[in-house]
Amino acid sequence: MASLRVLRRSSPKSVPSACDESGHSGGRAAVGRRRRLARRIREELDIVVERDPSVRTRSEALLHPSVLAVTVYRLGHRLYNRRHVRTARGLCMAARVLTGGIEIHPGATVGRRFFIDHGCGVVIGETVVIGDDVSLFHQVTLGSTGWWNGTDDPSARRHPKLGDGVTVGANASVLGPVTVGDHAVIGAQALVLRDVPSRAHVRAPHADVMSRTTPVIHGNRSA
Repeated sequence: MASLRVLRRSSPKSVPSACDESGHSGGRAAVGRRRRLARRIREELDIVVERDPSVRTRSEALLHPSVLAVTVYRLGHRLYNRRHVRTARGLCMAARVLTGGIEIHPGATVGRRFFIDHGCGVVIGETVVIGDDVSLFHQVTLGSTGWWNGTDDPSARRHPKLGDGVTVGANASVLGPVTVGDHAVIGAQALVLRDVPSRAHVRAPHADVMSRTTPVIHGNRSA
């Protein structure tokens, strides 16, 4: 009996198995992913509050079309990269309907803290590359110059590349494989077909104010 007690005392402690270790590491990885996702969601909401003066809280930001469009795009982009192309396209088309016309192709590359103000009628093509802290206004097109002007290389970039901190005004169009440098500003209704250097300001022709020399007839009365 004494010898048995000695053997029991001297027996080595149980060593965790490889399955236990992999389970713990998998759990830690899942917790890390959830925390990163929560940080990214808070970041997206804070950007809306920061850049849209009409939105004052994160709960209001949840109703902003930019949040839905960008969130669905990021999910679709992951699916697109895993070759679930039809599912990714379907998600982005659903987001287009729900957001009033924000169309972001799931193949586009979009950086962090991306914001679309108002959002109606925005088009972002398949090979667009967008840096961090970029803002677009409504009716912006980041497109190509047309399939008839394309190259024979299907992997070539057909759409614009926007650097960090770029702002694109309402109804502006940036077309073709042009590069817009960091912190450049594209004014409303501008048509950009050439590269734009960093910190440049591109302005469209503005409306002329002219004196009216002839009366305007409203019904039977002149104004």
